[in-house]
Amino acid sequence: MHRTAPLLLAPMEGLLDFVLRDILTRVGGVERCVSEFIRITSTVLPDRVFLRYVPELRHGSRTPAGVPVRPQLLGSDPSCLADNAAALARLGPEGIDLNFGCPAKVVNRHGGGAMLLDTPEQLYAIVSAVRRAVPAALPVSAKMRLGVRDGRRAEECARALAEAGANELVVHARTKADGYRPPAYWECIPAIRAAVSVPVVANGEIWTVADALCCRERSGGSALMLGRGMVADPGLAWAIRAADGEAAAPAAVPWAALLPQIAAFWDLVCTRLPARQRAGRLKQWLNLLRRRHPEAQQAFQELRTLDDAAISRWIAQACGAAFATPCSLAA
Repeated sequence: MHRTAPLLLAPMEGLLDFVLRDILTRVGGVERCVSEFIRITSTVLPDRVFLRYVPELRHGSRTPAGVPVRPQLLGSDPSCLADNAAALARLGPEGIDLNFGCPAKVVNRHGGGAMLLDTPEQLYAIVSAVRRAVPAALPVSAKMRLGVRDGRRAEECARALAEAGANELVVHARTKADGYRPPAYWECIPAIRAAVSVPVVANGEIWTVADALCCRERSGGSALMLGRGMVADPGLAWAIRAADGEAAAPAAVPWAALLPQIAAFWDLVCTRLPARQRAGRLKQWLNLLRRRHPEAQQAFQELRTLDDAAISRWIAQACGAAFATPCSLAA
């Protein structure tokens, strides 16, 4: 199918990991994913760490549905990031993404994430070091916010990233100080787009098709990165494509079509994650699904007090699913 505009799936620490990437790319509609950040400090990480975050590296850097996954690195030391990027490149990633957008205090107090937007010269040093360390054909992209406290240096930061060798920029249209509070300031993106010659992808507060269309109008471009909006509505990418007039793009993914995916998600959670995380991960997703699907509210209420074995029985009955590895037996 010819696709009119790139739609990417965002990285989201503690939520959109390899398990949910698998499920959401089974539903479909996105062209590429970015992993949650892999924190780089003072050492070169062993392969097993990269593979723990991005197990898709074992399969050509693609999800089981065939969607490419680009690992994301976060850090502030150019040399160490370059060494880790070189180590990661040997595992055959689709590309390497660099995080200059995380607003979390635990990251920012060590000078990483969005705090680097106060020092465009450091952005340049990091990207240029990583660019030199990996093969020329390997894409290097970067995700940024508008700034730390305001957006006065957004264009300068974007130029630093692009001039250092970033092939693509994703702009989360809020500052570090804004966190995740609405609104997203999509109207700030055209100036960034005009300042660089590389593709710019708009991100932030895209929950609905109407949001996507408004974001495109205000940002001046068609490429979007979807985050919590697609977790809440796994059919959002297809709905956007339907609005774009793409043939065979479903305008909605109904709850009945999501039930097998919820069952598959639970099966993956049971087989791939520690027992202490399982029930919480399912409830976390159902909590977001309630924004789009009223049926998720009832499911959340019915499951919120159940243990893993009872959740498996509930899903087997509700979804008509038989699990090869029920949670009660999973390692």
